[in-house]
Amino acid sequence: MLSIEEKRVYDDQGGVTEAYVASGVGLVRVKIANDIVGEFALVRRCTARDVAAGGRTVAVATDEDVLVSARKDDEETVEPTDFGPAVAVGYADGDLLAASPGGRVARRRDGTWDDLEAPPLEVRAIDGDLLATDEGVFRVLGDGLTHAGLGDARDVSTAGVPLAATADGLFKLGNGWMREFEGTVDVVAAAPRNDPGSLEVAHASAGADVYGYDDGEWLELPPAMGSVAAIGHGETVYAVTDDGTFLVAGETGELSDVNRSPTAAGQWWRSRTLGVADVRGLAIPDQ
Repeated sequence: MLSIEEKRVYDDQGGVTEAYVASGVGLVRVKIANDIVGEFALVRRCTARDVAAGGRTVAVATDEDVLVSARKDDEETVEPTDFGPAVAVGYADGDLLAASPGGRVARRRDGTWDDLEAPPLEVRAIDGDLLATDEGVFRVLGDGLTHAGLGDARDVSTAGVPLAATADGLFKLGNGWMREFEGTVDVVAAAPRNDPGSLEVAHASAGADVYGYDDGEWLELPPAMGSVAAIGHGETVYAVTDDGTFLVAGETGELSDVNRSPTAAGQWWRSRTLGVADVRGLAIPDQ
């Protein structure tokens, strides 16, 4: 529950960020003002495996179909797309990509799904034209997929500079894939505001351990309250744990300030339990 003081602050905010969480219960919409997690609601009851934002549209991978949710004013519609069961979704140049549990990957244009030529893959995440799979990172090229390197990829991010979270560490694409740091990394996300070819704001996680990219290096941030399932960026940094705790970066300054101050580090995450489990994804659409 929000305290009376927090609710007053939340109600007074003019700018509210809306985030979408994919969970075993369904698609949940969460409202955040500054570092306060406010109202949240179940948009669609389903078994949601992943969620991605393309502009103001949100796509959800479920165990029955890929659903597309769009908001206009205060109304939200959720429509099926006839893809079938899906485990991952993402947007590349305005096109919706989806992957099935059996490894089928398809692209949706003008309301029609077209399968992409690809070997059977266990697709774990899609971002832009990159896919994280059990066989490494794959890139959408023409009407098919091509292997782009690495192995056992857990997550990918394409904003600014491509990043890949793998069982062997976090990698950045430059003159080939360059290891940023070692150890199993599960989640990676860069802020959409990163300019193409440059990296300024990005975060990664391994279990409850969270890392932030600042001034050319990765810094260890205060741990999350549980294993991080997904990270997103909007007005600040957001994360959600696999057991449904939503985290928002508090107003304690830049990443370097957080790491210099033990007091600030201890207060960096603000959290709220959403009451859902088996969380798989987080998306922040254009507001």
